[in-house]
Order: sequence, then C-alpha cells, then structure tokens
Amino acid sequence: QVQLVESGGGLVQPGGSLRLSCAASGRTFSTYVMGWFRQAPGKEREFVAAISWSGGTYYVGSVKGRFTISRDNIKNTVNLQMNSLKPEDTAVYYCAARLGSGSSYYTHDYDYWGQGTQVTVSS
Repeated sequence: QVQLVESGGGLVQPGGSLRLSCAASGRTFSTYVMGWFRQAPGKEREFVAAISWSGGTYYVGSVKGRFTISRDNIKNTVNLQMNSLKPEDTAVYYCAARLGSGSSYYTHDYDYWGQGTQVTVSS
C-alpha cells in the first residue's frame, strides 16, 4: 500500500509561484513513476507532469517552461515547482503513483492517489 500526502497549495497572484510537495510511503518509492494531475471545477482530471524512476520528465504543453517536476528518492518526495502561474492553472492538484513501468498521461494507469491540494491563481 502506498500513501501519498500533498502540501504546498494556496492562493497566489497571476505571475506568482508555488511549490507543491508530495510525501510518499513505501519502501520501493524509487521504482514508482510519479505524476501530478489537476482538476478544475466542472472539468475532467488532467495530466500535468510525470517523472520516471530514472528522472525522465514529461509535461503537458500548457505548463512546459513554467512547471518543473522533481523527485528525491531518499526523502520519498516528489515536487512540482510552478512559476508564472495563470488563472487557468487554478485547480485541485493531485499526486499519483504508478507501479508499472513507463510514464503515462492517463489517470487509469496510476495506482495510488493523494487527497489533493487546492491551487488558486487570482488577483
């Protein structure tokens, strides 16, 4: 069983930055693919970024160049640094873990989910 706990959400002005963190349990964290997804009101949950066990990163086009995903396999954490935030980035952000091999953009490929943390970008 893997437990994921997100932190770092909040209210920020457009153009500002936030850093989300996800703490994971599990002795084999270094083998998981870790992802961040988000869900805005009335919309489907969507892929934001993922990082493989070897550090390969993947992003949705709308956040490339603004968001950076990273992981620390000693501390069992994955982070999402979000810069140049826009109102359209407002959503609940979820951390997810995939036990299978290969990164994925699809929610159904991830096995464990955190409870989510709210990010609101507004002036």
